[in-house]
This record gives sequence, structure tokens and C-alpha cells, in this order.
Amino acid sequence: MRNDTKPLNINDNNDVIKALKESDEYAFENVYRYYFRGLCAFCSQYVPLSEAEEIVQDTMMWLWENRSSLIADLTLKTLLFTIVKNKALNRITHYEVKRKVHQEIADKYEKEFADPDFYLENELIKLYNKALEKLPAEFRESYEMNRKDHLTHKEIAQKLNVSPQTINYRIGQALKILRIELKDYLPLLFLLLHHRL
Repeated sequence: MRNDTKPLNINDNNDVIKALKESDEYAFENVYRYYFRGLCAFCSQYVPLSEAEEIVQDTMMWLWENRSSLIADLTLKTLLFTIVKNKALNRITHYEVKRKVHQEIADKYEKEFADPDFYLENELIKLYNKALEKLPAEFRESYEMNRKDHLTHKEIAQKLNVSPQTINYRIGQALKILRIELKDYLPLLFLLLHHRL
């Protein structure tokens, strides 16, 4: 430990480095108090003050943990300010990358995030269309001509050159299959598709 009769000269770089290399806690406390405010003010040009203080504390911790490898020819002030600047820039880069990724996700799913109902509707329509694809071709054709084109059973029968009873059967079977396929979603689909089922 330092002899109290010979106080530390904080401006004597060689003296300070020598004391730190000798694990002089008194010297470290002096360095901490002397540089802390200035480093925080400097760092706050890059990041918010609360983060600046955290970066400076990390830097001081680094200084103490690496005291044995300090070089007397290297100015302590320059070393500390350089480390603080690099840490601040690294944090900015990290946040910028993080912000960019978040923005890309937000842009991609903006409609879903802004309107959860839209997302739910999309998912339900996908399920509905998937169920439609499972219908036999003639069932689906008759069903869609009725539901999408709003044709009557008689009009569909005329277009397909079959009897109205055949159309009744095909649409009835289509509805039966769809109700089985979509049984877990029927209440929502009923509201969403405006009685389409």
C-alpha cells in the first residue's frame, strides 16, 4: 500500500501506472474519482448518461483487472478515454443492428401487429381455402358458383347441364365436408364469412 506521507500525483502518469501495477487501491480510488465525471460527460456524447456511467464503471473495472499489464509509456488518460469511446461505439452499433432487425420484423408483420383481427382473419381464410381444396371437384365447383358467383341452384344446373337436384346434392355434400373439416373454427368462420357455411 501507498505510504500516506507521499501522496499520489494524479498528473504523474508514470507514478500512477506504477502504483496501479503494484495493486495500490488508494491509487485506483484516486484515478476513479479524478476521471469518472469527465469520462461520463465524454461518453454521454454517444449514449444516454445512465449508459455512459455504466460504460465508465466497466472501463474502470477493466483497468483494475488489467493493472498488471499496464505500460508506463502509455498515457492513462488517453487509454481510458479511448476504451470508453470504443465501448460507447460498440453499444451504438449493437443497438443499431438490433433496431434494424426489429424494424425489418415490424415492417414485415406491420399489418398483423397493428390489427390482430386482420391476422386472425387471414389465418381462418387460409384454413377455409385449404378445406375447399379437399372437396371433390364437382362439389367444389357447384359450391363456389353458388357462394362466390351468387348463382341459384337452377342457374348452376343449367350452366353445368345437370339437374337442380344434382346441384342440391353437391352443395349439400360440400357443406357437410366443410363443417367436418372446420368444426373447431365454425363459430369464428360463421361470423367471418358472413354465413358462407
